[in-house]
Amino acid sequence: MFVPGHVTKMVQKAAIVRSDAIMLDIEDGVLPPSKPQAREVIAQEVPKMADNGQLRFVRVNAIQTKDFQLDLEAIVGLRVAGIVLPKVETPDEVLAAVAALEKLDRSRAVKAPLQMLLAIESAKGIIAAPQIAAASTRSVGLMLGAEDLGRDVGLPAHRVAEAHELIYARSALVMAAAAVRIQSVDQVWPSLTDVEGLKADAAQARRLGFTGKSMIHPSQAEPVNAAFTPTAADVDFAQRVLAAFQEAEAKGLGAVAFGGQLLDKPIVDRARAVLDTSSQWGTRN
Repeated sequence: MFVPGHVTKMVQKAAIVRSDAIMLDIEDGVLPPSKPQAREVIAQEVPKMADNGQLRFVRVNAIQTKDFQLDLEAIVGLRVAGIVLPKVETPDEVLAAVAALEKLDRSRAVKAPLQMLLAIESAKGIIAAPQIAAASTRSVGLMLGAEDLGRDVGLPAHRVAEAHELIYARSALVMAAAAVRIQSVDQVWPSLTDVEGLKADAAQARRLGFTGKSMIHPSQAEPVNAAFTPTAADVDFAQRVLAAFQEAEAKGLGAVAFGGQLLDKPIVDRARAVLDTSSQWGTRN
């Protein structure tokens, strides 16, 4: 969930939201005059935050801006997992960000280097997504910035249905992330009142292979979590798949027919992933 970094109360309340991570923002969610205040608030409030299992990232300004270095100097050494690097278009930008982080790490004797979640927000970035994803081992994921991307390619201002116009970009980002085994985080759903639209968009993200989805408001946490949590029916099916395959293995078979479907190792591995997820996060109806 994105949290405006310059609003103290929002930063303080972010920890109670049921999101896997919060992204304290110094970039687009903060007007230029308020960016120094955002750095100060984040530096003051992060040390007070309890360790509740929620990851903390800071969305810094783009590497081409003068604010980028100021942002890093304010957060390197804080108890945050990493930075969200916005508007990434080339692997060279990733490497430049790593170099800046490494320089501060050395000067401050940092023991836990910050990770990077790379936001891709332009057509150029989508085309270069595979190279961007593979540029550094510090990168833990790619995130789609759909609003900037929509502007870049000339999409209408109003988001329609499940963002069908962004299917190519979303799939391209998922594939680039999966190829190097890092996370893929889907776009935000911009409407706070269209809950059904959010549910449909989050379900689409899960079907496309995204491992998570970004949010802009605490009210969006429940629908997004639901979309990425296995249902009881999912778990039941996965258990039956695993049992059928284990029975086939005991008979020396590498594949078996189950409910009109041929089960082999890739399908069984996906069933195990469903059970692993449910054991960690539970199930939904």
